[in-house]
Amino acid sequence: MQKIINDLKFNSEFLIPAIVQDHKDNTVLMLGYMNTEAIKMTLKTRKVTFWSRSRQSLWVKGETSGHIQRLVEFFYDCDADCILLKVNQIGGAACHTGYKSCFFIKVCSNKNIKVVGKKIFNPHKIYKK
Repeated sequence: MQKIINDLKFNSEFLIPAIVQDHKDNTVLMLGYMNTEAIKMTLKTRKVTFWSRSRQSLWVKGETSGHIQRLVEFFYDCDADCILLKVNQIGGAACHTGYKSCFFIKVCSNKNIKVVGKKIFNPHKIYKK
């Protein structure tokens, strides 16, 4: 595991972007950031773990919502400055707003935006905020 950590190129905040993709249909689900501890925990537990820049702490994806991500495959790019995680998305939604993917806002050719997809869950019921 240490060789993987040593190979990766972290930014000035000691973080690396991680693209998360559904391993079944290749939908890009989200982008998160990982530090060395998040990577180690993800590889050890197979539950995707990120570094929360807003909370300044580790967080296991889905620990509140139950929509966890189980690691299937772990890749990094040729420059070793970006990670790609192929996951089994438990519960069907990766986005905290209730959609399968965080990428549900499409910019159309006329420059208008369109919400694509449908909500899987109501975030107000899960997060109660």
